[in-house]
Amino acid sequence: MFFQNKIVSINSTDKVLEIGPGATPYFRSDVLLEKKYETEKELIAQSGNIGVLKTDKSVIYYDGDRFPFADKEFDYVICSHVLEHVPNADVFLKEIQRVGKKGYLEFPTLYYDYLYNIPEHTLLLLEKDACIKWMTKKESGFEQYESVQRFFHRTLELDYYDTIRNFKPYFFQGFEWFDTIQSKKVDKIEELTYPISDIKLEKNPKSDYNSNYANLSLKQHIKYKLGKLLK
Repeated sequence: MFFQNKIVSINSTDKVLEIGPGATPYFRSDVLLEKKYETEKELIAQSGNIGVLKTDKSVIYYDGDRFPFADKEFDYVICSHVLEHVPNADVFLKEIQRVGKKGYLEFPTLYYDYLYNIPEHTLLLLEKDACIKWMTKKESGFEQYESVQRFFHRTLELDYYDTIRNFKPYFFQGFEWFDTIQSKKVDKIEELTYPISDIKLEKNPKSDYNSNYANLSLKQHIKYKLGKLLK
């Protein structure tokens, strides 16, 4: 979970459900709900390859589309980095709303999966205009870039996280919901991207990139590159 600070609406008496906690459940969760997998290896992979859950809390396993709980059984439902793994976001979100009164959702955006293309992720998502928009990765045409994405995926395996840290607000979304969650399946990638006006990036303060670099002559360009190499 990248934005724990956004979880602010859990009351002291609330009964809290966490869906798909992986090996690192949120401290306030009372009940943990995990999907049944055929092997422990698959469970670990679907949970981000962090490890095996060790907890004294109640862990309940489910299979299929319906959670084994009564309507509105929980005051708060946490679902962090799970939605991108499901086959149908509308169905899954309806079930979250059935068992919970409010909660917290967090998931990667298209920008993250465009680079890293995590194999276990089945959906591309973006919350925009108070609606979670989504499409399946298979429908997106991502597979044509797989040979390129394997490079970036390998950088994750080798712990190169600077890009993620730099662009975390655009690579992931996290927010609380109350009463209802709007969602919609879309068929255009453009529906899952930010308007350029919403991208508020500033110049990297650590960069020593010459602001006039684009206007350098070939000779100046080579001199600049050699200067960088000789430092």
